[in-house]
This record gives sequence, C-alpha cells and structure tokens, in this order.
Amino acid sequence: MSEQSVDAEEVRHVAALARVDLDESEIEAFAEQFGEILDAFETLDEVPEIEREDDLENVMRADEVRESLSQEEALRNAPESENGYFKGPSVS
Repeated sequence: MSEQSVDAEEVRHVAALARVDLDESEIEAFAEQFGEILDAFETLDEVPEIEREDDLENVMRADEVRESLSQEEALRNAPESENGYFKGPSVS
C-alpha cells in the first residue's frame, strides 16, 4: 500500500467548498486524515470480486409519517434561502 499524500492547498480547497474555516493546525491534521482515507480506499481495490447471488432481494420498510421540522426551522441555519427554499450556488 502506498502512502497517498494530500497537500494543504487541497485541504483549503475542500474546506472552501464546504464553507468551513480551518486554522493551520486543522489543515495539517485534515491533510493527514485525508491521506489515510485514500489509503483505505486503495486497500479496497485489493479485495477480490465475488459473484452476485441471484436470490438476494432488497427489503424495504413502509414509509411512516412522523413529526418533522417546520419549513422555518429547516431553513434557520441555511446560509441563503429564497421563497421558502434552500438557495445554493448556480451550477453551469
């Protein structure tokens, strides 16, 4: 297994996308953790594939109506909202 490295600039980029402010010690820690995560995924590539069993079926539970957040509560922590909906950046 080779050590994957993630540099501080990549961590800053991901943090900016997630709108998370990190100080330098956190950036260093996350860079190390991201590298470890990538190494774990590389390990998964070594797991042999097996044949799928045809008699497996997905078991779904019935939907249940339960108490949930009001629209106002759901939008309370949103960075932006418009007309009662979450507003995100434009995607082109």
